[in-house]
Amino acid sequence: MKMLVGTGIGHGTIGSRRQLFLLPSATRARSQFNPSISIKLPPQFQSQLQLQSSTNQTLTVVSALGDGGIDGETERSSPIEVKKEIQRCYQLVHRLGRGALYIGSSRVKPDHPHYLLTLELSREVAKMLDCTTWTGAGPGLMDAAIKGALQAKKPVGGFKIGKEAGEWTSSNFHPYLPPDTYFTCRFFSARKHGLVDAVVRNDPSERTAVVALPGGIGTVDEIFEILALIQLERIGSKFPVPFLLLNYDGYYTKLMEFLDVCEQWGTVARGEVDSL
Repeated sequence: MKMLVGTGIGHGTIGSRRQLFLLPSATRARSQFNPSISIKLPPQFQSQLQLQSSTNQTLTVVSALGDGGIDGETERSSPIEVKKEIQRCYQLVHRLGRGALYIGSSRVKPDHPHYLLTLELSREVAKMLDCTTWTGAGPGLMDAAIKGALQAKKPVGGFKIGKEAGEWTSSNFHPYLPPDTYFTCRFFSARKHGLVDAVVRNDPSERTAVVALPGGIGTVDEIFEILALIQLERIGSKFPVPFLLLNYDGYYTKLMEFLDVCEQWGTVARGEVDSL
């Protein structure tokens, strides 16, 4: 993925709103030779807007706003679909029971030491807590957590997404789990709702935990989202939820150092991370 670096500022009007726009360097360079530039998108996304750049050159930008503009006049079905998926996730948690949630990389192979450590960990935790093991129902370390729980003969549940990072093809089906033990989400927001609900403790008898295994962007996203919910007391749990960061081979050492830097700069209160 390439990031666009803006070198100029344009302005224009959509409806009654005055808007400022950062013009990508490529667009600005071309505008010196062609005062009128049209950036084309598929017809369903086209909404033309005349911009006046800082060099007084007119740019025609075709935005991805659709005919409804930015005022939200266009009806969207996604909120309704997301709500339905969230309800399906909650129903699955209610049926299988809350428990230990494992988040981690989908790319780690079965012969990797972290895979073997995760398999052993999930097996022993499932025995100790006698609870459902929850994952994103994907490959890699999620697969290791599932197999460990199955070795312990304990229930498993998951919220799958059609295509995990690093996968070439999309699939709605898990290769070996029964269909009634997982739900395939179209929306990441619904999947996250399900994963969080799987560890909520509304009764002291509920045994839950979040186990953060080594992972990439998606895993770190989930780590910070759950930590933020705990920090702001918005996770919806009446009782504390243990959060374990598995620093296998120093994998998360730099991340913990980053949090120390946040404390030094005052963007995180001292002792706040430890209190989570």
